[in-house]
Order: sequence, then structure tokens, then C-alpha cells
Amino acid sequence: MATTKWFFEPGHTAAEFSARHMMVTYVRGQFKNVQGRLEADPEHPEQARAEAIIDAAQVYTGQPERDAHLRSADFFDVENHPTWTFSTSHIHQLSPNEFEVTGDLTIRGTTRPVTFDVTYLGQWDTPWWEGEQNLGSRRRAGFVARTRLNRHDFGVSWNDTLDRGGVVVSDLIDVTVDIEAVLEP
Repeated sequence: MATTKWFFEPGHTAAEFSARHMMVTYVRGQFKNVQGRLEADPEHPEQARAEAIIDAAQVYTGQPERDAHLRSADFFDVENHPTWTFSTSHIHQLSPNEFEVTGDLTIRGTTRPVTFDVTYLGQWDTPWWEGEQNLGSRRRAGFVARTRLNRHDFGVSWNDTLDRGGVVVSDLIDVTVDIEAVLEP
């Protein structure tokens, strides 16, 4: 079978992060409208290639002051680094639907290798709407990707201390990316 080309449907592709806050709970944030592309040969999934772009300025945690602080130079520095990128370098298939996907992740201008645990959720032919018009059927595929990052590896190092050695924000951040890919016509 030939290589297929897919684009990430931005309205249904998003990234979420979770950071421990004040040593007692978690704060979650998200980035909607993640852009990306995937090229894959179903007979050789280990040769697939994917790229993704996140608009870091679109961070949303549900609290406007926190979102503004995350956009500042203390955290994401979106004025100087407005986008984050990921590009695959290696794929290892663990089972028919489970993969380890390694690639270069760039945050705040710092690029590091990161491995995501990826689950393939399947494919389905669905209607394709543009405005009020149904343009017929398009094939969609779903994936969920998870990893844990040390934010200091990317220069995201602001913190404050609490009594007894506690910190405001954890070093380790859990990341989940939900991907809905649409087969290009």
C-alpha cells in the first residue's frame, strides 16, 4: 500500500498539560487548534513521519491571570517564542495499536528529544462539512499521545518556594495530545 498523507483537524486536535500546584493539587492547561501533518504507510507504520505546531499564546487554564503569567517570560515567553513544534525521528511499534514515537520537541527555542506513548484509536469514514455544505465522506483516524517532561529541560524554570521545602509548580509536567487526522483527498 502507498504512503497516505493526513492533516490534523485543528478543531479536534488539542494538547493538554498537567502540573502539580502548591504541593497539593494539579493545574491543567490546554492548547486547542493544534496544527499538524502525518505521512504513513499502513504496511510500515514504523516509517511514519509526523509534525505538529502549537500556538503557545493560546494557552488556556480557565484563569486569565494565570494564563497571562504562563505567556510571560517567566514561563513560555510567547513574545519571543510564539510556537512549539514536534517532528518525529523514530517510531517503535509495540503492538498493533501501541507505539513509542520519539522526536524533537522545541519549546522556548530549546529542542530536546522526547518520546510519546501513542495509542492508535482507529479510523472511520465520516461526513465532511464546510459551512452548511456536506462535501461527502472523509476518512478520519484518531490517536492519543502521552509523555512526561521536565520543564527545566526547556528553560521553563520560574518557581517560588513554600515552607518545608515545597514549591509552587512541579518540575515534571504530564502532556496528553489528542489527534484527529483527516486523510487528504
